[in-house]
Amino acid sequence: MISILRRGLLVVLAALPLMSQAAPGQSPRDVVQSTTTELLTDLKANRAQYKANPQAFYDALNRILGPVVDAEGVSKSIMTVKYSRKATPAQMQRFQENFKRSLFQFYGNALLDYDNQGISVDPARPDDGERATVGMKVSGNNGAVYPVQYTLENISGDWKVRNVIVNGINIGKLFRDQFADAMQRNGNDLDRTIDGWAGEVAKAKQTADASPEKAVK
Repeated sequence: MISILRRGLLVVLAALPLMSQAAPGQSPRDVVQSTTTELLTDLKANRAQYKANPQAFYDALNRILGPVVDAEGVSKSIMTVKYSRKATPAQMQRFQENFKRSLFQFYGNALLDYDNQGISVDPARPDDGERATVGMKVSGNNGAVYPVQYTLENISGDWKVRNVIVNGINIGKLFRDQFADAMQRNGNDLDRTIDGWAGEVAKAKQTADASPEKAVK
């Protein structure tokens, strides 16, 4: 079960805020809770259709998860200032789209195998009006509970996720390291790195799969 959690649910849940539009006035916890609830409800109702038609599943993920986070900010964070300041608006947009598409491609199908054994969302802490952390616990078939932690920032009145730690894996750092390594291997060719990002996500997936299992005791 942990392999499904790591490859599918946890990582896709980490991406929820990257792609979804929060309702005005939602608290940090509400952003995480409502998006998760909507996704799992949709999966339960349409699981068979999505397994038969992967494109319909990817379309649903885009529809449900659409921008809860500053996608441009997340992309710049992955690129780091060293590379993002050299990127054109078109390159940034292309990277955002490649990032989302690759994440769904490599992790989405495993999410379809999760049968909602149990998810709980903790209260935000601390909420000073500018930055907050929201924890989530995901229960597996074996009774173990695996942690997810979202860091959210208030951007122009809307709470948006800026980073996620899933089962002890810092997703932001993982992809930043992957991007920097790809740029080095590609001779600092930004277009080549952006266009090959699917392969980098696959490598990040392998890194996550190989990490030690952690559970909340």
